[in-house]
Amino acid sequence: MPVDFSGTWNLTSSDNFEGYMLALGIDFATRKIAKILKPQKVIEQEGNSFSIQTTSTFRSYFVQFKIGEEFEEDNKGLDHRKCKSIVTWDNDKLVCVQTGDKKNRGWTHWIEGDQLYLELRCEDQVCTQVYKRA
Repeated sequence: MPVDFSGTWNLTSSDNFEGYMLALGIDFATRKIAKILKPQKVIEQEGNSFSIQTTSTFRSYFVQFKIGEEFEEDNKGLDHRKCKSIVTWDNDKLVCVQTGDKKNRGWTHWIEGDQLYLELRCEDQVCTQVYKRA
């Protein structure tokens, strides 16, 4: 049985977020604001159906998906690009591959103890964020 990601998670650390945002082509002013934010994620999981709401004082983002089913993702609130996404299980990790304008784009979520890890990938950049259960 896969791990249950449900819960509220608060960002505690972020490594190379600037590099990741540069790879996405996010403008200077937005990068500077985004770097200082401490977003919160609310994940709801029912079997293989997920909804993830990420909120901050600057922007919010919502995504809903089922494991193994491709969906069109509108990254409004992030880099404003649309892409085809598919999320699969890799043992106890959620792995998303996003196909669109940017190469090697996607993310991976996993839990260790009371921490949620998020690895964000775009082109040659990797950002690792750590969230703590609220």
